[in-house]
Amino acid sequence: MSDFIISCCSTADMTEESFSALDIKVILFHFSLDGKQYDDDLGKSIPYEEFYRMMSEGSDTMTSQPNKGEFIDFWTPFLEEGKDILHITLSTGISGVYNSATAAQEQLAEEYPDRKIYVVDSLGASGGYGFLVSECSRQRAAGKGIDEVRDFALDYRLNVHHWFFSTDLSFYVKGGRISKASGWFGTMLNICPLLNMDNLGRLIPRFKIRGKKNVIKEIVVKMEEHARDGIDYNGKCAITHSACYDDARAVADLIEKRFPFLDGAVDINYVGTTIGSHTGPGTVALYFWGDERTL
Repeated sequence: MSDFIISCCSTADMTEESFSALDIKVILFHFSLDGKQYDDDLGKSIPYEEFYRMMSEGSDTMTSQPNKGEFIDFWTPFLEEGKDILHITLSTGISGVYNSATAAQEQLAEEYPDRKIYVVDSLGASGGYGFLVSECSRQRAAGKGIDEVRDFALDYRLNVHHWFFSTDLSFYVKGGRISKASGWFGTMLNICPLLNMDNLGRLIPRFKIRGKKNVIKEIVVKMEEHARDGIDYNGKCAITHSACYDDARAVADLIEKRFPFLDGAVDINYVGTTIGSHTGPGTVALYFWGDERTL
């Protein structure tokens, strides 16, 4: 069995400790805040709390993906060590990073013909993307080879569910996900949209829920409807949030009460600076293993 690394983009929104514990190598996205450039380095350059505070006060953000050259520089040392590479990217439904990675893969495959270099589209984002990458690492630790782990990622990526809600529509208006008129009426009526990732890895508005308490209950209902084995679900569950920990904790409390066989407590972490640049503060996202996403 050949030795191989698993790598992913920083947009998997896991902690540095989690990446290290699972031996997952990370290539960084980039973002700017009021024109100043940063790496999406898991909250080191600018703490998440500060980032979201500045956004809420009107700071402008832009994001950029690692390019072909960055991937080549990132992977080359591993290839020179004789390691194969399995890289899992942020969804093509919201980013072009897969194209950068495959361009680098094609060049390096010519330079290192004896090495395997696989690139897989996660069709996911943030903690759901991290969910898939983490399980791939566990498959490797169980003795699976690179081809088996790649096939697992391809076979089960649509079984990772991503459900999101937001209590602040202004950034969805700014990003063009909803119209200004819809954002204005939604704010006036206290609407919290409930969204999910579809089978093409796109973020899709699904329901208009009135009131935070109701959308917190409804996102748990969606887990009941879609989780593997329903309320007997015994897998892992994770939540990411953008500067709204209390809302995330409220969802986690309901889940831990409703699903008695969970594999550990619900893991809560921040939405990172790349994804957060588009959602803004006030977003809670829930991830779990479930039925296959078909729409």
